[in-house]
Formats: sequence, structure tokens, C-alpha cells
Amino acid sequence: MIQRIQSIYLSLIAIISLLFLNGSFLVFAEKAGSVIKVTFGGIFRESVGQGSQLIEKLLPLTIIIILIPTISLITIFIFKNRKIQLRLSLILIIIITVFVIGLIHVSLSINSKFEAKIIPGFKLILPLLILIISILAYRGIKKDDQLVKSNDRLR
Repeated sequence: MIQRIQSIYLSLIAIISLLFLNGSFLVFAEKAGSVIKVTFGGIFRESVGQGSQLIEKLLPLTIIIILIPTISLITIFIFKNRKIQLRLSLILIIIITVFVIGLIHVSLSINSKFEAKIIPGFKLILPLLILIISILAYRGIKKDDQLVKSNDRLR
């Protein structure tokens, strides 16, 4: 049901998380002049003369990036069973939290290994925005469930 606010929140999570599939979401500048980018495919170093080379693959983050929009879309379409929808949205919150922690870990390891400084961008705040929206979706589903339970008591 699209009229419910939690469905809008879950749709926003799916749309915003799809932005991580394209382009880089963390960019670092090294002292040597090269740029290190964290993308869907892994960590890449782009030098002026050499082009782009793969430093490391990030398989766990790649799996998480795929899971976030998938679970949010599944949660939207299970609107008839609120218990499962509550559990899936809680799992979604946990996965997004793991994603944020993983990004922090990757950024700290790149900062320590390559002595690179992060270049701020709008994709830097998107994981936290997704986390906040997922918490709002969970609260909306819970409020909807409580409303249905209170109406059942009146019958």
C-alpha cells in the first residue's frame, strides 16, 4: 500500500541505496597526487599517468549494498503481514548499521595505510540518511501495527 508513510520511507531507502551502485562513494586524496576511490567494485587508485588500478575488493560491502534495496523492496510488498514487515525492517536497520560501520572502518584503514585525506561529497552523508529513514520506517510500521491492534480490541 503506497499511501502509508513507511512505504514512502522504504521506497526512499531503495532509491538512495541504488546511488551506491554507480560511481564512488568515498574519495581520498593522497599526498603523492593520486586519488583513491571506494566504489561498488572495490578500492581503486587513480594516478595521473597510470590510470585506474584495483587495490582491494570489498565483497562484504558489495553484498550489503545489494541487500539494502532488495530487503527494502521486499518489505514494501509484505504490507499484509506486519510482523514479518517489522522483522525485515529491523534487519534492514541492522544491515545499514553494519554498512555504516564498514564504511568507517574502510575509511580509517585507507587513511592509515595510504595517509590520504577524505574529500567530502554528498554521498558521504547518504548512509546516515538511509539509517535515519529506516528507523522512521520501522516506527511507522510499529505505529500501524499498534493502531490495528487497538482497533481489534474495540471489536
